[in-house]
Amino acid sequence: MEVFDIMQMLCKDYADKVVFSSSFGSEDQVISHIIFSNHLPVKVFTLDTGRMFAETYATHSRTLEKYNQKIEVFFPKSTDIEKLITEKGPFSFYHSIENRKECCYLRKIKPLKRALQGNKVWITGLRAEQSESRNKVNLFEWDESNMIIKYNPLIQWTNEQVKEFIKINQIPYNVLHDKGFPSIGCQPCTRKVNEGEDFRAGRWWWENNSKKECGLHS
Repeated sequence: MEVFDIMQMLCKDYADKVVFSSSFGSEDQVISHIIFSNHLPVKVFTLDTGRMFAETYATHSRTLEKYNQKIEVFFPKSTDIEKLITEKGPFSFYHSIENRKECCYLRKIKPLKRALQGNKVWITGLRAEQSESRNKVNLFEWDESNMIIKYNPLIQWTNEQVKEFIKINQIPYNVLHDKGFPSIGCQPCTRKVNEGEDFRAGRWWWENNSKKECGLHS
């Protein structure tokens, strides 16, 4: 079945309980286009950590302008971030993996749980090519930590397929992708990837031995 057909089926079987999380990367823009251009009743949301690239905000804005449909924004709790920075400073995540995971938890995981609460299906933009761990991801999965079905429609898509789809459909995309940023997260934690490096080498680059994940898709 095509991506649209499966999404339509999910929307019928789980009415008003299907959500899609977008970080405005290329894969997510493909999925947003399918949802918005077909007026599928999928609730689209994004997690704004407060430390995004200006180019990411520009992509958000251009997406709203093109499709004229709502994207709900979830921020971290201000009290969580105030406490973290007061106690550990603005760059604690550089000091240890534990500190970095704490920052990701407060800025991403907790807001995600609020966004997913009460829903039944979570659509993601994961692709197998993105990392070794994602190569083991299935089209459908059960997310035990969030008690929700995950649907990964682009899991077997190649990077070239994503680029071609964006080009053909004239979809807004993050210009950082053209500047050596295949994976884009928070500005302090993302750098350009050099030739020959792994897809996610630019994420938390100081953690050479980590699995390069923030915990959203554990």
